[in-house]
Amino acid sequence: MLNILKYIFTSILLLLACQLGYAQNAQVADSSADEEVKPPENYGHQLGVYFDLAQLAYNQYMSYRTGYEFGADYYMKHDLFLVAEGGWGSSKVNYTDLSYTSTNNFFRVGVNRSLLERMHNKDWDMLFIGLRYGMAFINRSAANYVYTDSLWGNVAGSVPSAQLTAYWFEVCAGMKVELYRGLALGYTIRGRFLMNTSIMNELAPQYIAGYGRGDKASVFDFNCNLSYNIRWKAKVVAPPKS
Repeated sequence: MLNILKYIFTSILLLLACQLGYAQNAQVADSSADEEVKPPENYGHQLGVYFDLAQLAYNQYMSYRTGYEFGADYYMKHDLFLVAEGGWGSSKVNYTDLSYTSTNNFFRVGVNRSLLERMHNKDWDMLFIGLRYGMAFINRSAANYVYTDSLWGNVAGSVPSAQLTAYWFEVCAGMKVELYRGLALGYTIRGRFLMNTSIMNELAPQYIAGYGRGDKASVFDFNCNLSYNIRWKAKVVAPPKS
C-alpha cells in the first residue's frame, strides 16, 4: 500500500512540475529584464485567501451531500507557507429501509513547501507538497430503519442521534499559478487517513465535509482553489550609526 501511494504522489509531482515549469518559462519570456533573485528573507510578506471551486461542482452533481471549503496561507521563510483551512457541510441517507442526516464543521492546519526555485523576485507561482491535521465536529440525527424478515414481518426502529468528532492527517501535493496581480488559480490533490475509525462503526455519515466518505479509513480528494494574495514588503532595518 505504501509503495502504491509513493508511486501515485511521485507521478502527480512530475506532472505538476512539467505544467508549472512551462508557465514560468512563458512568464520569464515576457519579462523585459531579468531581476536579481533576493535571499528568501527579503521576498517580503504574502497572505493569501482562497475558496474551493470544486465543492460547487460536487454540490451540483452529488445530491446526497453539500460542502464548502475556504482557507488562508501565509508565507514564512525558506519557501514554507503556514496554512489554515475550514468549512462546513451536510449529508443525507435516504433509503427505503434506512434514513438519517448529518451536519458538520471542520478545520485543518498545516504547512506547504514550495519545491521550485524562484525565477525572479515577483515569482509567486509554486509547485508544493504539504501536510495537514484535520478535525470535524459532526451532528448525526436519529436514524430510522426498517428490517424485513420473511417469518416475523417488518420490524421498524430507530438509533439515537449522536455527536461525533473525527480527526485525520493528510498528505497533499499541488500547484498555484498567478493569473493577474495577486489573483491565482491552483489545485491540490490530497490523501487523507482517518485516525479514529472506531467512531464510525455504527452509522457513519455518508459524507464528512473536509474529509470525505465517513465509512472509509482513507480517501483521496481534489480541490480547485481560486485565491487572492495580498503582499507587502519586508521592513528594512537601518544599520546603527557608528
